[in-house]
Amino acid sequence: MTRSEDASAARATQSNERGAALALLPLIATLLYYVSPLELRQQSLYQFLPQLCAYAALLAWTRINEARARRLGLTSPLIPQGLRWGAATGLTLGTVNLLVILYLAPWLGEDYRFLADTPHAKIPLFLMVPWFILFIATMVEVNFRGFLLGRLLALGVPAPIAVPLSALLFAFDPFLVATFQHLHWIAVWDGLVWGSLWMAFRNLYVVIVAHTVEVILLYSVIRMVLG
Repeated sequence: MTRSEDASAARATQSNERGAALALLPLIATLLYYVSPLELRQQSLYQFLPQLCAYAALLAWTRINEARARRLGLTSPLIPQGLRWGAATGLTLGTVNLLVILYLAPWLGEDYRFLADTPHAKIPLFLMVPWFILFIATMVEVNFRGFLLGRLLALGVPAPIAVPLSALLFAFDPFLVATFQHLHWIAVWDGLVWGSLWMAFRNLYVVIVAHTVEVILLYSVIRMVLG
């Protein structure tokens, strides 16, 4: 099967899949988090509520559907295309976001030096690059693009709504907001780009590689700048 045939088959399988409504669980959990009392939202474990709901929903969905790799966009013929488009996109987004963090944010009066105190900055470099970054990117993209975005489309949500919705849920993940503070807004346009790429190719390797390459570039340069 060619890459285009594989992508077409992925679109076709959405019409007869089961449990697409499970994608609403992380949406509800995120809304629940933000309407919860402040004291509860400040609890570290509670910040992971939407993520736990999302992966529980994904696990349940995998148990009741076949052709899961095709539905997510993870079949092997898609790998070469994923590497090409993903690397180019990751380098482009990484360069743009470096300019935003290192130049635009300070010009607007925002500081980026708090990044030195994030959990990610405390992980040894040889573990973070590339292994932990690749792991995080894979888990995030399987969740937000492959599962969440794909299932919203299967429910009949129009792409102009589904793509921004998945991007906003990603950018407003409570742990991400707590960790990256004002810089979490970068995840909005990242999510829009990655979601648009998944819509265009139905190829999750594209967004996994793009996410990985971008974060490796950002992490390496900012870690060097911060010393």
